[in-house]
Amino acid sequence: MVTSPGLPQYGVAVVVGLIALLSLKEVLSASDHWNRSLDSSFNMTILPLLFSFAAIVIFKIVEII
Repeated sequence: MVTSPGLPQYGVAVVVGLIALLSLKEVLSASDHWNRSLDSSFNMTILPLLFSFAAIVIFKIVEII
């Protein structure tokens, strides 16, 4: 059995989570409940997913080349 090492095995979950959190942040930023701590919480969850997404994209490009 051959398995390929790398990040893309959870790529779909990262992309779906990133899109959902970015959409939720955009919607909530227009509401009355938006404050500084909520913005900070969203940034703490979005930033690692953004780094993972970038790593997956770079891995896929290197895999093609």
